[in-house]
Amino acid sequence: MRYRTLGRTGIKVSPVALGALMFATSVGNPDPDDSARIIHRALDAGINLIDTADAYGDSEEVVGRALRGRRERVVLATKVGRPTGDDPNAQGASRRWIVTALENSLRRLGTDHVDLYQLHRPDPDTDIEETLSVLSDLVRAGKVRAAGLCNTPAFGIVEAQWAARRRGLEPVHTEQLPYSLLSRGAERDVLPAAQRSGLGTLVWGPLGQGLLTGRVRRGGPNALRRADLFRHLRDERRLDAVERLLPLAEEAGLPLTHLAVAFTLTHPGVTSAIVGPRTMAHLDDLLAGADVALGDDVLDRIDEIVPPGSDVGTLDQAYVEPALRQPGLRRRPLAGRAAAGRGQK
Repeated sequence: MRYRTLGRTGIKVSPVALGALMFATSVGNPDPDDSARIIHRALDAGINLIDTADAYGDSEEVVGRALRGRRERVVLATKVGRPTGDDPNAQGASRRWIVTALENSLRRLGTDHVDLYQLHRPDPDTDIEETLSVLSDLVRAGKVRAAGLCNTPAFGIVEAQWAARRRGLEPVHTEQLPYSLLSRGAERDVLPAAQRSGLGTLVWGPLGQGLLTGRVRRGGPNALRRADLFRHLRDERRLDAVERLLPLAEEAGLPLTHLAVAFTLTHPGVTSAIVGPRTMAHLDDLLAGADVALGDDVLDRIDEIVPPGSDVGTLDQAYVEPALRQPGLRRRPLAGRAAAGRGQK
């Protein structure tokens, strides 16, 4: 592994990180012992960054048990913010919840600190200074080594950095975002903003959440079986792009999985790509392509299929700004619109 520096933290991380969602027994591998073997295989191969979250079922417990005796060589990352139950205060980025959530995560992970603590998604109900204030306290208390953001638009990255400087708070050091052959929208603003701010970037979904494995094809049995679970697996635009990428990978002499991961790591703004194997075979395939480098001819062909800065459809799990989901947030009240209308000629 040729390790990379995570933003300005000085922490060295592997270019491929191990995502732990598939180690949750309720959604991924039902055998925690098998998951532990996968984790140990990844560590033995040189992967040193493991990313989980409090909202990933029992993933933190599975990871914690697997890391007994090996914790000191692991850059351990987890996240907070997504709902973990029906309590409206057991989510978000308030001081009240973050303090409680971190203690819960540390207990489940069996450690006294995490190396990277990330806000799972923006919280429009909490002032960013409030969030940065509690994260700063946790860093100074030694329970968190560095703080980061996830799924944050470019303006949110800039706002967080500006607020930290204005208040003398600990800055965020990372951004975790979706990025793949099919999801290149981050090239327009989020990746440049992260680069300008000196953030390390962890990209999730480099395999298009299954579409870029080569196992999901138009009309194939896998697509039919999983389409009810994930809408993006039946998105005709995404399926069309995959059918064009498959022969390109074949011409390059690569499995589509290797092409996909190598593409994300080619961008100079990307620090590490998070892969989420469910089985040992999945991990071994990804490890075999860890050192693949793509030439300009292949990258030019990719640009023809999915233009830079563009997204092919959307991921089911991608964060969407509230104003894009709720019409009331982008429309004036009716009375205000009527008053404005009377002034028009």
